[in-house]
Amino acid sequence: MSSELLDALIILEREKGISRDVLIDAIEAALVSAYRRNFNQAQNVRIDINLKTGTMRVFARKEVVEQVYDPRLEISLEDARQITPNYQVEDIVEMEVTPKDFGRIAAQTAKQVVTQRVREAERGIIYSEFIDREEDIMTGIVQRLDSKFIYVSLGKIEALLPVNEQIPNERYKPHDRIKVFITKVEKTTKGPQIFVSRTHPGLLKRLFEIEVPEIYDGTVEIKSVAREAGDRSKISVHSDNHEVDPIGSCVGPKGTRVQAVVNELKGEKIDIVKWSDDPVVFVANSLSPSKVLDVMINEKEKATTVVVPDYQLSLAIGKRGQNARLAAKLTGWKIDIKAETEAREKGIYPREETIRLFDDQVETEFDYEEELD
Repeated sequence: MSSELLDALIILEREKGISRDVLIDAIEAALVSAYRRNFNQAQNVRIDINLKTGTMRVFARKEVVEQVYDPRLEISLEDARQITPNYQVEDIVEMEVTPKDFGRIAAQTAKQVVTQRVREAERGIIYSEFIDREEDIMTGIVQRLDSKFIYVSLGKIEALLPVNEQIPNERYKPHDRIKVFITKVEKTTKGPQIFVSRTHPGLLKRLFEIEVPEIYDGTVEIKSVAREAGDRSKISVHSDNHEVDPIGSCVGPKGTRVQAVVNELKGEKIDIVKWSDDPVVFVANSLSPSKVLDVMINEKEKATTVVVPDYQLSLAIGKRGQNARLAAKLTGWKIDIKAETEAREKGIYPREETIRLFDDQVETEFDYEEELD
């Protein structure tokens, strides 16, 4: 081994972050393999590399025994004591067996092995870096597209954005810059494989953390997220600080904060509602922008019956049932919506114990264009 190669190892350590010790171990393993293969030796050998001079030597390691059965692996006690009188049975004797032309052969044989070890070490570093980024958001650049994936460059590695994790009707072309949510990091025979998403509810949550300082510092907490990617989403927010308006914090001055999230998601509508530990209030809030007259709960089945004004029935249900469906996902409760007239005819509304909890309901559907004007 030449001193130039040692210099190269130092450069690799500095530029690629691969430990020189890892590379030295790989070279030693390659040299042992080269010695055994090229010189037809089955000996137990050790490679000694002098990091200062770049020289290397091969030592055969033999066990001291009373009677030798395999001279390649064993040495008699008598012969061992001719080398050093202090040897005892079961000690290991090392004898230099470096061939004259071993350097040339070793360099040729070790090159491929060392290259592979370097590649494996790089993959290990990348995996370690990205396994800590699971369920996090990153900005990537679209590299190419095929029928199954969009390939997104995250710098050191290319991530896979599957078709079912892409927002419907969202179109990208190479060199577009997008934010993605890392859903899974796997080790494979070809190296780390990273899967990302544009439809995961976690993407919406992370985007709000970026745009809303109160969420980032923990003053405001996102309690739950329900999302139908590309169309509409709902998030519930809460703050233990009574002086902080969690909804207003997320909306931002003139709607700038929520608008930034909407723009990143290509116009996806977002309802921001106030979380409550009272399921009656939380379910009522979740059906925003519809006004709710009453909420009856069945805790055993975790189901609710919600009464709304007749003229707001379609608004509460939403297009193709979307508003009610998202509200159910957001709260974790089944929601059955009934118009006021129907509820009166069935005798379930008004109830004697009905408390007007919803008279001061706040509309939380946000008209972005009007607010920004």
